Amino acid sequence: MSDTITAIATAHGVSSISIVRVSGSRALEVAKSLSKKEQITPRYAHLVSLYNKTDDLIDQAIMIYFAAPNSFTGEEIVEFQCHGGMIVAQEILDTILSLGVRLALPGEFSKRAFLNGKIDLTEAEAISKLIEAKSVDAAKILAKQMKGELKAFVDESREALLRSLAYSEVMIDYAEEDIPDDILSSILLQLNALEEKIERIVDASHRRRGLIEGFKVAIIGKPNVGKSSLLNALLSYDRAIVSDIAGTTRDTIEEQVRIGSHIIRLVDTAGIRESDDTIEKIGIERSLSSVEDADIVIALFDGSRPFDTEDEKILSLVRNHREKEVIVAINKSDLPQVLVREHFEDFDPVEVSVKHGFKVLTQRLEALLDSIGEGEELMLISARQIEAVELAKKAIYEAKEPLLHGELEFFSYHLQEAVKAISSISKPYDSEEILDKMFGEFCLGK
Repeated sequence: MSDTITAIATAHGVSSISIVRVSGSRALEVAKSLSKKEQITPRYAHLVSLYNKTDDLIDQAIMIYFAAPNSFTGEEIVEFQCHGGMIVAQEILDTILSLGVRLALPGEFSKRAFLNGKIDLTEAEAISKLIEAKSVDAAKILAKQMKGELKAFVDESREALLRSLAYSEVMIDYAEEDIPDDILSSILLQLNALEEKIERIVDASHRRRGLIEGFKVAIIGKPNVGKSSLLNALLSYDRAIVSDIAGTTRDTIEEQVRIGSHIIRLVDTAGIRESDDTIEKIGIERSLSSVEDADIVIALFDGSRPFDTEDEKILSLVRNHREKEVIVAINKSDLPQVLVREHFEDFDPVEVSVKHGFKVLTQRLEALLDSIGEGEELMLISARQIEAVELAKKAIYEAKEPLLHGELEFFSYHLQEAVKAISSISKPYDSEEILDKMFGEFCLGK
């Protein structure tokens, strides 16, 4: 980490402001070279003119210098806040690179902050996910992680495991003595409580993962029930072709849309029915696959047509996926109704129509999304974190049996594995190669 790095820290495109960031021992030298300014006060916003290597004016910008170790990375940092757009920021970046500064790798600023002890891995991952948050609830969860909520859980869990491990090591040293029953029961109570807490956290994390990634909502139904009309209504423009010809939609269509405080991935699927058409059959298979992948399923039925075998197939499909959140909607409520409602009583269906709108359905969907986001349970925000706590839970489970049989060496071995797994969430034992892989998922300039 001896070299100085630079990158544009804002998204490419037209904007009011762009930020070019420099971190490393030569950051202050770079600032003086571009600004032609000798005296630069730390943590002070300097309005300066910036010049390229041929002394041509690039832009008038705000320049802020953060002296080490009081910066994001713990190194010398300079930020140039210039006028937005592709050209100005790129010319500033090119000028910095011409001074022998290296272009930063994806995530390298955050990696340096971690390696310099400014943040731990829970905070680093929260920063990465916050940029991509798909709901207000997700932003709140990630803000808590950046303030150390997950780190506190890791530290408390690690402390509890180490305490049990210490008891075990002492008793190994005095193997000829009987293990006091109160110590044994105390260790078991602690391990059981931690195991239960981990299970609750993992379940909540799986259930609420859509808060960060964006919940996937699949619209299913037989042909011509109005799935594409519903998609177009929710998007407020004609994204899908609508016609009276069965099988018009032959592939899944996926779009993002905001429902309340949530951004969801809305999937319009091909009508599910028996078909001999090769292309349509592929679309139907993708529809069934979309149900498997979805967090929420909207099953749409036509209220103006009698209940038939195709409707029965849709109803059986959602009943076989009751682990998912399901909303049953009866469409075309503005037309004479012949569909018998008794088939759907256990789903509390909503009635909608293109003519009268889908407001009732969107309100039901928003309430459902909000309910998923409720709860104070800690949430794990990445597959890496979930895998770590599941490994810890497995090791705790495997430790309990040897403890009950007085096999303390095996108990200590499994407990050490649990400590390693839980600790890896915030301070891993892994090599720098693992860190490169993790931080490489960040965007440039972070």
